[in-house]
Amino acid sequence: LEAVIAARSQAVSAGARAAADPTDAQAMRGMLNAEGALGAGLGRLLAISESYPQLKADATMAQLKEELASTENRIAFARQAYNDSVMAYNTGREQMPAAMIANACNFRAATPYEIENIAERVAPVVKF
Repeated sequence: LEAVIAARSQAVSAGARAAADPTDAQAMRGMLNAEGALGAGLGRLLAISESYPQLKADATMAQLKEELASTENRIAFARQAYNDSVMAYNTGREQMPAAMIANACNFRAATPYEIENIAERVAPVVKF
């Protein structure tokens, strides 16, 4: 649980850094790594919880399962919305007359949110 809490804190701070400058590819990679660590920690926590039948039958665990599914859906939606915004921004900064202003003001292309590890693209399955 402590590892999950620490990973969540790192993911939140990495997300804030990436939100501050979406064109910073290193900040985006940091956010991806932090979210990967959070996912791994949650996986370990859920694996441990499966060893305890009383915990599996608990209403709080059922609520956690529902919240995890809802959170995964919101994350997927946010990723898609972010990538749509990046695509619109990058397309807009390359079209005339915005391209002249973007080049003069040194606007950089934004980096889309991509998960490089194929195994991390699949949402974790939670079974109780």
